[in-house]
Amino acid sequence: MADDQPPPRMLTPEAQRALAEAQERRAAAAAPQDVKEVGGPSGPEPTRYGDWERKGIASDF
Repeated sequence: MADDQPPPRMLTPEAQRALAEAQERRAAAAAPQDVKEVGGPSGPEPTRYGDWERKGIASDF
């Protein structure tokens, strides 16, 4: 049985560049994005030390 598939097409440099850019965009979209906390405390995580400080007032949980 003979191969019924045509030979691979030669791509122009522009087409190769477009395919590479599309692959980079797909990889960037699939990568997880770091999300910053909005309205949270500045500095180190306060619950790490066993209490929560807000505006100079510390409270233990």
